[in-house]
Amino acid sequence: RCCGAGEPRPRTVWLGHPEKRDQRYPRNVINNQKYNFFTFLPGVLFNQFKYFFNLYFLLLACSQFVPEMRLGALYTYWVPLGFVLAVTIIREAVEELRCYVRDKEVNSQVYSRLTARGTVKVKSSNIQVGDLIIVEKNQRVPADMIFLRTSEKNGSCFLRTDQLDGETDWKLRLPVACTQRLPTASDLLQIRSYVYAEEPNIDIHNFVGTFTREDSDPPISESLSVENTLWAGTVIASGTVVGVVLYTGRELRSVMNTSNPRSKIGLFDLEVNCLTKILFGALVVVSLVMVALQHFAGRWYLQIIRFLLLFSNIIPISLRVNLDMGKIVYSWVIRRDSKIPGTVVRSSTIPEQLGRISYLLTDKTGTLTQNEMVFKRLHLGTVAYGLDSMDEVQSHIFSVYTQVNAFCCSGERVLSTDSCSGQSLPASPSYVALVQWTESVGLTLVGRDQSSVQLRTPGDQILNFTILQIFPFTYESKRMGIIVRDESTGEITFYMKGADVVMAGIVQYNDWLEEECGNMAREGLRVLVVAKKSLAEEQYQDFEARYVQAKLSVHDRSLKVATVIESLEMEMELLCLTGVEDQLQADVRPTLETLRNAGIKVWMLTGDKLETATCTAKNAHLVTRNQDIHVFRLVTNRGEAHLELNAFRRKHDCALVISGDSLEVCLKYYEYEFMELACQCPAVVCCRCAPTQKAQIVRLLQERTGKLTCDGGNDVSMIQESDCGVGVEGKEGKQASLAADFSITQFKHLGRLLMVHGRNSYKRSAALSQFVIHRSLCISTMQAVFSSVFYFASVPLYQGFLIIGYSTIYTMFPVFSLVLDKDVKSEVAMLYPELYKDLLKGRPLSYKTFLIWVLISIYQGSTIMYGALLLFESEFVHIVAISFTSLILTELLMVALTIQTWHWLMTVAELLSLACYIASLVFLHEFIDVYFIATLSFLWKVSVITLVSCLPLYVLKYLRRRFSPPSYSKLTS
Repeated sequence: RCCGAGEPRPRTVWLGHPEKRDQRYPRNVINNQKYNFFTFLPGVLFNQFKYFFNLYFLLLACSQFVPEMRLGALYTYWVPLGFVLAVTIIREAVEELRCYVRDKEVNSQVYSRLTARGTVKVKSSNIQVGDLIIVEKNQRVPADMIFLRTSEKNGSCFLRTDQLDGETDWKLRLPVACTQRLPTASDLLQIRSYVYAEEPNIDIHNFVGTFTREDSDPPISESLSVENTLWAGTVIASGTVVGVVLYTGRELRSVMNTSNPRSKIGLFDLEVNCLTKILFGALVVVSLVMVALQHFAGRWYLQIIRFLLLFSNIIPISLRVNLDMGKIVYSWVIRRDSKIPGTVVRSSTIPEQLGRISYLLTDKTGTLTQNEMVFKRLHLGTVAYGLDSMDEVQSHIFSVYTQVNAFCCSGERVLSTDSCSGQSLPASPSYVALVQWTESVGLTLVGRDQSSVQLRTPGDQILNFTILQIFPFTYESKRMGIIVRDESTGEITFYMKGADVVMAGIVQYNDWLEEECGNMAREGLRVLVVAKKSLAEEQYQDFEARYVQAKLSVHDRSLKVATVIESLEMEMELLCLTGVEDQLQADVRPTLETLRNAGIKVWMLTGDKLETATCTAKNAHLVTRNQDIHVFRLVTNRGEAHLELNAFRRKHDCALVISGDSLEVCLKYYEYEFMELACQCPAVVCCRCAPTQKAQIVRLLQERTGKLTCDGGNDVSMIQESDCGVGVEGKEGKQASLAADFSITQFKHLGRLLMVHGRNSYKRSAALSQFVIHRSLCISTMQAVFSSVFYFASVPLYQGFLIIGYSTIYTMFPVFSLVLDKDVKSEVAMLYPELYKDLLKGRPLSYKTFLIWVLISIYQGSTIMYGALLLFESEFVHIVAISFTSLILTELLMVALTIQTWHWLMTVAELLSLACYIASLVFLHEFIDVYFIATLSFLWKVSVITLVSCLPLYVLKYLRRRFSPPSYSKLTS
């Protein structure tokens, strides 16, 4: 916070008077760019050269300005480095430009502002704290505001908050009562009023403030809570609203909640970096050996530097560019796959991770299940009703014609603060299921606004209820309540519903709640407990006075309000249990079976009850029919955890089900032992799991196993912590998918994403990286042989354009065409997921394969160089012509040897590169004798050298395929 902005603190905001500010506020500008015009180039260059190897190549290029160290033309060092930097700068510039355009679009949106001169248009970026802003239906809220007025007759509005909190339920918002009663919106400028608001913070679910009107007698004060707020980034779903701006710019709740996710570096990239360090070590050793063979004569330290420069090709500068461009191709292929439509790649730096996943962690709701609820069971204490007996409920309602028992279940919709008749809402699925069911049995919700509820009975009688208080659902309380007055009798009743774990301590003692909740959970049902309490008029008036006083508190308001409400939540009468079932996603069972056959262990982390989670795991075939399940007993201390871990240790090939509380105890005292046992399980289910626990489990798996984790689901904390986050765009909104590295539209697409695209990306990058290293080691070996023969002189074998053209126009296209290669067809990879297990061993890129390619490079480089020295006639220029041509042909033939499935672009790349070399010979007379290459002598010598360098490798490949074929070759034959 610069320019005197200081630390955030509470503020007093006068309505319509931004000039009456008590402190400086940031401009209402959204800026997601990493750089500005002046810092772009320095910033990009700094980020490149802070890494050792980029800095190493920069130092090499700069060393050529020193005469004693110069080995050739400057452009032979600066052109490759410049190309690499140009690619990086262009990529960063494109990203920054896209970001700038997105920000400009948001900052340039036009809104209406109420002023003394009437309504004027204002850009979002020019909105100030204290402005009165009008927001139309379907318009984005431009800043954090207090809701003052609405055009809706029911005196409320709804917000779409999916881009703020990831939830698709429309949120109800209420205007300040004092300002809503004003005749017109322009009267807001005629009154003397202000809002006292808390300091800016990241909590989007709570707000503490007060509204005061000074020009009334006596002054009016109203408490303000989150229900009176309009957070920036939300969208008005109903009516036109007027609000006063409280926070702008970087003090917006949405901006303060935007954390930069950790920059994920793929395991493959780390392995490649490790190999380049080995190559650097080899570079130093070779240089020292060369100087040692000269007996450290003369200015030997300068000779070391010259040899370091001479053999610098050992570390290929083009490796990073080739891999980055390969990742772009993989991402493009994933997005273009018609069999997984809607898949988005948000992190193009880690596609190889998809090919090496050992653990898949997933949540339940919206991932394995559709988050579409179906009402399955109603329990009234003495009798239970299922789908096959709902006609009895309907008959009961028709005959009794009262709402006593019926209201306990139909009132679910009334208890929701985000529901309203006449609105077509993507509301909570459980509410939808309950309301649809009550309508099917004859009791229909026909009216709902902020002050009343109307229900229609089977005889078309309308039951009217006045809403006195609403207590919204919060994640902390896990319950919600409502106080209503029956207009026909005047009775006041407090209804509450919530999770069984909290309601069990609120309702009166009974002998069936715990048992029936367990029974319904074992059927895989989500259980809601409904209770009520009758209130006398005096009792309610006393509560209301204390509740209003608590809501006006500025300090510790939440605690005081909760205390007052809890005074009402005692000895409530248990009415009923409702059970709804969450439907499984399409093809979730075959997808989980595919992942299991691929060697991927699946862990399900959910907030549901143990019985519900266990039932879902069985239904989804996360736990197979022939597998035992060990339900980890609830433990509360170290001793109990020790005994239970010992009991678990005696079981083998057994799935584990554990609650979040027991998990916390185990991780506190026996973290290593628990993780060791859990990682041996074929499947693990963690229930009653908090988001922080989910992220902790991901971290522990990464630390204890060293294996890659993938999170498939809609839980942001898990996705951001995992090695590879895959978000499923479900009914919960897009927040998780926006935070993910990859987002898919259906859980079943995960199988193809891993088995096909993950496999191809990993194997292609492994082949590409090793071939780029081979290409560099070949020419470095030739240089070493050449220097050794000529008395260890630090003289370059190839100069000028030859050294640049070798790794660019002559071999770049064939080598890069390896990103199109694949060992098996996608249908085969999906049909035989067991092939994926080979990838988990890391064999495509390992020290063994690296050593093999090093030996191949040394053999081929030595063969070409010694062959050219042996067969050349009289002039040095003939050595260059023979060796360089043989080198180019060898590289082209080696690409052909490496390719497993030919693509027409590969053929084009091979022929195009060969044609480019032949055509360029006309212009290379400075380095190559044009008349010599046209002779028969040149042709047979090059042919013999190339044949000797490549033929043994072709023979070895044939023998290997004949006597020790890879597993996939049997499927492709």
